[in-house]
Amino acid sequence: MIKITLPDGSNREYAEGITPIEIAKSISEGLARKVLAASVNGEVCDVTRPINNDATFKLLTWDDNEGKSTFWHSSAHLMAEAVQATFPHAKFWVGPALDKGFYYDIDLGDDKMTEDELIVLEKKMNEYAKQNNPFIRKSIPKAEATQYFTEKGDEYKLDLLSNLTDGEISFYTQGSFTDLCRGPHIPSTGFIKAIKLTSVAGAYWKGNEKNKQLTRIYGVTFPNQKDLDEYILMLEEAKKRDHRKLGKELGIFTMDDMVGQGLPLWLPNGGIIIEELEKLAKETESDGGYKRVVTPHIAKEEMYLTSGHLPYYADSMFPPMELDGTKYYLRAMNCPHHHKIFDAEPKSYKDLPFRIAEYGTCYRYEQSGELFGLMRVRCLHMNDAHIYCSKEQFGQEFRAVNEMYLKYFKIFGVDKYVMRLSLHDPAKLGQKYINEPELWHQTESMVRQVLIDSNIPFIEVQDEAAFYGPKIDVQIWSAIGREFTLATNQVDFNSGNKFKLSYTTQHNSSDVPLIIHRAPLGTHERFIGFLLEHFAGKFPTWLAPLQVKILPISDKFMDYANIVLAKLKKLHIRAEIDDRNEKIGKKIRDTELMKVPYMLVIGEKEMNEGKIAIRRQGKGDLGAKELDVFISELCAEISERKLD
Repeated sequence: MIKITLPDGSNREYAEGITPIEIAKSISEGLARKVLAASVNGEVCDVTRPINNDATFKLLTWDDNEGKSTFWHSSAHLMAEAVQATFPHAKFWVGPALDKGFYYDIDLGDDKMTEDELIVLEKKMNEYAKQNNPFIRKSIPKAEATQYFTEKGDEYKLDLLSNLTDGEISFYTQGSFTDLCRGPHIPSTGFIKAIKLTSVAGAYWKGNEKNKQLTRIYGVTFPNQKDLDEYILMLEEAKKRDHRKLGKELGIFTMDDMVGQGLPLWLPNGGIIIEELEKLAKETESDGGYKRVVTPHIAKEEMYLTSGHLPYYADSMFPPMELDGTKYYLRAMNCPHHHKIFDAEPKSYKDLPFRIAEYGTCYRYEQSGELFGLMRVRCLHMNDAHIYCSKEQFGQEFRAVNEMYLKYFKIFGVDKYVMRLSLHDPAKLGQKYINEPELWHQTESMVRQVLIDSNIPFIEVQDEAAFYGPKIDVQIWSAIGREFTLATNQVDFNSGNKFKLSYTTQHNSSDVPLIIHRAPLGTHERFIGFLLEHFAGKFPTWLAPLQVKILPISDKFMDYANIVLAKLKKLHIRAEIDDRNEKIGKKIRDTELMKVPYMLVIGEKEMNEGKIAIRRQGKGDLGAKELDVFISELCAEISERKLD
């Protein structure tokens, strides 16, 4: 008999070889009908895989992220079956699950996939789903698997096999489709009730632009039609809020091929938003005891070898420039420069915690296939800072950073968030991570305890840490429920020793500071992209590029309009006059489209009474008000950074 420990801590005994689906049936037949996969000792597996030893155990349904991921990866296989039936010569690379849905990268040879053909594939997927074919796993010796794909002339699967060893290779078959896959998969295709293929795009093999371009098909599936219908409505709303679309319409940023991919140009309206965000950050950081610094955009190879970014991070850095026999790199991160600032002058315990901040410009070589608007760029402006502190000060400092996040969430109306504690993988010490097992254990425990003490919601994810220490990735959700990775808060127990940083303790000895890397507002690029979607371009007044548009009904009211404009500008309120020879209705409609928070309509009555007729973005006519009263209320709204 083996002991199975359930999530509530209770134990059950079963015969060796019991499967997760059999355990589910022993608990509830209704539950068994909902089970998609199982977690056995933390590993997600098929519900038909035998369990031969004592294990911690959890049944996974649609309500679990791992359950959704298994569902969507299985849906990728279902889509591949439909593609194979339509394009018999297709070859398949990888088909992973995404946060929402899945994709599969496919070599269609000389055939082309169009948006219209997605409908044909959807119909076939529905047909195969209704067949309720089981997903059948079979372990395969490497030689047999190699022979199978050699005979098929499939260079893509052979490439995957080259990195696998005997004992870890498996095939999955459902219906007429067989694929190299480690799994897991849902019990059968019949669980998939609602299907939507959302788009088709090009994607370079392995993300390398020097390789062949494959066809990437995106899709999403659900266990019922209602969830799919709601998702489609969300997609339609997301299209309206697409930061690339709004960024162009509102004059926020542009991209230009002559400048280069992933290198956004900020237009005047975008420049205003950047200035307001920097002003917020500088005020907040000044209150938190930070000092501002400025550092160069390049540095010698020696510094990045010392920091360890070469070779750990070399693939994400631009190639070096060589001058007089010395290699220089565009900086991909600000931290090494800040370490040298700490080291520029002797420090004692009285100088700690030492907090320095900079909106530093970084350059990262993202693969062209991964670039996406402002979300994935090659030039980024980071709300960066580093805190150098003693071990005794760490808890308080780390907590203060987290509280800064919470302040920002309130300002921007972020109601849903979670901190993702990213841990190392002990099996990858010395390769992906610094080989200091005791320090990893110590610092991960310290970060975890701060999160617990702060009562901040968090989850733990293994093998996602920085190479020099554990980190928190901040996940936030926009107003329409889309998830974004906003920022990071990292612990560094490596760089202090690498750069020989030290401070004099109160006992007149020398010690190495702990370092906290933090960027609560992330980068201008990603954060403004998020805000465009979150607010649908309708920024709160304090952040709006243009805060007030003055709309005179005719030219004879221009003198009064200029008086209003002068009063607003004297108080640094961003305002303009619409002096076009257009009817007032058109002026109002055009201003609404530009999402200006306030419109001040001026006619004869307003001019004679020293008032203005106020229209609010999205709310319409608010009636007339004395100009000075309006300005006083507007200044308060801006200074307090109120949400609408």
